Amino acid sequence: MKRKFITFIMAIVALCAVNEADAQFRWGVTAGVDFNNMKFKQDLFTVDQAFGESAGIHAEMMFPGIGFGLDMGLRYEQRGATLHMGEKLLWESQGYGKERLYVHYIDLPFHLKFKYTRLQGLEDYIAPFVYGGPTFAIQAGHSKCDAIDFSGGEIALTAGAGFELYKRWQIAASYTWGMTYALKTVQLKDFSARNRTWDIRVTYFF
Repeated sequence: MKRKFITFIMAIVALCAVNEADAQFRWGVTAGVDFNNMKFKQDLFTVDQAFGESAGIHAEMMFPGIGFGLDMGLRYEQRGATLHMGEKLLWESQGYGKERLYVHYIDLPFHLKFKYTRLQGLEDYIAPFVYGGPTFAIQAGHSKCDAIDFSGGEIALTAGAGFELYKRWQIAASYTWGMTYALKTVQLKDFSARNRTWDIRVTYFF
């Protein structure tokens, strides 16, 4: 894992070293939906995935001739889950039952991207792409639940794929693994959870 991460960082450095004049930079607006679950260290109670939404600014810097580039952005993302805390006496005795938690994030994705554009002119209408890399998230707010301690942010890894239409629209789907904990219970200090998120989004480039 460590070796793969170092390779990824070296690839980013190599791309950034390319003369900026050779790069094609553009930006646009993006919006989407997500389906999030929280993976706890132990299965003490049932956790249901929850629906959320996102919106923000998306930027792309591609290097002609090699098909590689960078995906960056700044977006609001709502993630969460429903925790059936009432299944355990520890929390049921305090009045907790089925708790729907909302966690609001400011996401900063920084992904390596490959877009296949050697399609003999077809790329003017449709072009497939894949991307992946780290996503840094800052918690901007969350539901009030005194039994839960929120982390304040997380570091995650994202992998996704999609296609570009008419060089303006991009439709993509991705999966994100939280690498650091998003929340933990107050009374059980070692009982923490990480986000697991499916995203579907549409981006329009100006």
